[in-house]
Amino acid sequence: MQSDISLHHITAMAAISILLSVAVAFLLHGLVYWLGTRIVRRLSVEPIILPAIYHPTRWIIVLTTLAAGVQPLTLAPQIEAIWFIASKMTFILLMGWLILAAMRAGRILLERRSDITVEDNFKARRQHTRIRILYRVTQFIVGFIILSLMLIAIPGVRTVGVTLMASAGLAGLAVGAAAQPALKNLIAGIQMAFSEPIRLDDVLIVEGEWGRVEDIKLTYVVVRIWDDRRLIVPVSYFLEKPFQNWTTKTSDLLGTVFLYVDPATDIEPIRARFVEAVRSNSRWDGRVAILQVTDHRADALELRGLLSARNAGIAFDLRCEVREAMMHYLRTEMPQALVRSRHRIEAGEGFAESPTRPSAAAG
Repeated sequence: MQSDISLHHITAMAAISILLSVAVAFLLHGLVYWLGTRIVRRLSVEPIILPAIYHPTRWIIVLTTLAAGVQPLTLAPQIEAIWFIASKMTFILLMGWLILAAMRAGRILLERRSDITVEDNFKARRQHTRIRILYRVTQFIVGFIILSLMLIAIPGVRTVGVTLMASAGLAGLAVGAAAQPALKNLIAGIQMAFSEPIRLDDVLIVEGEWGRVEDIKLTYVVVRIWDDRRLIVPVSYFLEKPFQNWTTKTSDLLGTVFLYVDPATDIEPIRARFVEAVRSNSRWDGRVAILQVTDHRADALELRGLLSARNAGIAFDLRCEVREAMMHYLRTEMPQALVRSRHRIEAGEGFAESPTRPSAAAG
């Protein structure tokens, strides 16, 4: 009877100790978070880091105070062993959560400082691309380290791992062969972060499709095509195959407008009207507006108009509007310049009379 009372007493003390530890943890975390929020507001800093690490830090403090509350208690050997392994694995998992949350908040903070929505966003796109690729790679590395530490915390798994080291050669070759595409794209992603063949929001021609780089993942790139389809391209593609990048240095582009006119047409009025149509359009950036004869065929002259714009999207709209204006001008002001087919029959080259058809005189 006395032993039962003592056991109940010990159990009650353990429960009280655990509850007090958890209560102290919540109060301590709330106080620290409140002080941190006040400091951030006074420094006029963006409140990104603190909200991101709120939950992981709270549970880390709870686990730490819980471990402190359980330490004075006398537990059974099996329960103590389970608690030791479980608390260590939980602490590793929570620390990984904290690191990943802080990394994500840091990425958001850095991306907000470089605005990609402005007109001249070359530097911003360059920074966003490097930040996003390095963030994905670091995520993978941190996740791998967390998983490894959690497995090492289990004595049985650690022993098995040491035993398997003797046969790791063949296993390593098999895993390496199976994971070759993934590792290839991972290494290509790290290389692309510094060589920068593409950046976020770059305009590309990939596999015959025109589109913009919407996102860069760890092993693939998402290209948003002009009709809102998404083209998924492996990262290694941009290091191994040729493709067109229209915004490598700047987003400025030259556009072309082709016109086909009659060979006898006077070109000067058309050239003057083309330059006027380009200069009067608000999409023109003021650099290039010129019309030249680029080809001469028996039935038509090929006129190529060059015009410039700030980026690919504006250049496309400018080309369409100038082409429409020029066709309207040719139809209304110079219809004789439109290409037409000619058939000329010389005297004596008429169609011969059919021998089976009677002539009018015979009738």
